[in-house]
Amino acid sequence: MPSGERIGLRGRVGAALGAVAGALAALPMRLLDGPMQACQRLIGAGRMPYVFLVPNFVVFGLFVFLPIAINIVFSVTGGPALFPSERPYVGAGQYAYLFDCGSYLDPNSCREDHFWRGVANTAKFVLFQVSAMVLFSLVTALVLNMKIRGRGFFRAVYFFPVLLSPVVVALIWKWILQRDGLLNAAITTLGGQKVLFFIDPSWAMFWAVFVSVWAHMGFYTLILLAGLQAIPADLYEAAEMDATPRWRVFRRITLPLLWPNMIVVIVLALIKGVQTFDEVFVLTGGGPGTATLMVVQYIYETAFANQVQNFGLAAAASVVLGLVLFLLTLAQLALARRKES
Repeated sequence: MPSGERIGLRGRVGAALGAVAGALAALPMRLLDGPMQACQRLIGAGRMPYVFLVPNFVVFGLFVFLPIAINIVFSVTGGPALFPSERPYVGAGQYAYLFDCGSYLDPNSCREDHFWRGVANTAKFVLFQVSAMVLFSLVTALVLNMKIRGRGFFRAVYFFPVLLSPVVVALIWKWILQRDGLLNAAITTLGGQKVLFFIDPSWAMFWAVFVSVWAHMGFYTLILLAGLQAIPADLYEAAEMDATPRWRVFRRITLPLLWPNMIVVIVLALIKGVQTFDEVFVLTGGGPGTATLMVVQYIYETAFANQVQNFGLAAAASVVLGLVLFLLTLAQLALARRKES
């Protein structure tokens, strides 16, 4: 067969397959035409958009509102039973037990000391993580905003850890930091002694913060980089014409105009830090002892990992954590609206 005929045959076959695929794709809509027209006549054309929202509301209710409601029910009931109807009502007893403390600054004075150790560790983790995240993300964004060779490559490299699963990130760094890991191998090669990073509480918390910052810094750098690129270039040109020092340009132009983006970064990092679980749990297991025990890990262990499973107490702790996250989310939305206005 001549080449021209083969090309023509391929074109006709391709057109036929495209027509069949188009007909198959349109078939579901044709089947729905009748029911949708009947529904439109029944409720009116103006209310039809709400019909398309029903599946979303059903899914959202089943997987968001229903679990929240069940969790609240568990927090005000006791006993080991899983069905709410079989659990005795205890009211605010679980919350009273959680907050029964001589001093909230001293976990040892609390009846549920593990919860407050988790709160203290989470607060410490969030403080160091957010501070380091904002600082290093800002420095990285400033560097990546410069006209340097390979800027696109470095932007991709810094963002790459964000694409990894937190568990994968923790496993990689656990392999690097363990007793016979890559870092200790480098230390001994240079003549040093092996360091047991996960035995010392200070080292364990440091590496938990470091791994979290390393894994998520690319995302926050991207937010700050977008803010830097939105600053009008003529402001910098005017400052350059006036021979303004760089530190003053940063203080008077860059920082004030970048501040809304920095607020977003701070709030998002706070939300992420408060609900940290997987990275720290895989990296240190909450140890040594309870040195890196986080609130979410406490909830998980109280509900599922301990010999005596206390679903009610874990549910009460998760309600408290949920309220904190809700307030932080409201702050984020308020700041986002303020930025838009």
